[in-house]
Amino acid sequence: MNKIKKNDIVYVLSGKDKGKTGKVFRVNAKDGKALVEGINYVKKHMRKTKQDQQGGIVQKESPIRLENIAPLCKTCNKPARLGIHALADGTKSRYCKRCKEVL
Repeated sequence: MNKIKKNDIVYVLSGKDKGKTGKVFRVNAKDGKALVEGINYVKKHMRKTKQDQQGGIVQKESPIRLENIAPLCKTCNKPARLGIHALADGTKSRYCKRCKEVL
């Protein structure tokens, strides 16, 4: 079970955007990267491909490594270390190890 999932609010632990928070768009577990809203912007030079499309320099998000982000606990309002509980019905749930609150 992945600790970081789509639509989680995460905190950046290292890199040029250290200390910022954002929402996860997509997680690629195979590559160990996630695409986070407003984090790790890069400038990409785009060519005009259609008559109505604008060319030039575009800013877009780039994937960030999963080791460099941590889920943000809503109750602690701090980056959380997650644990996993196995429930009685066989499903799994994630919880914050600091405050024991289920995410």
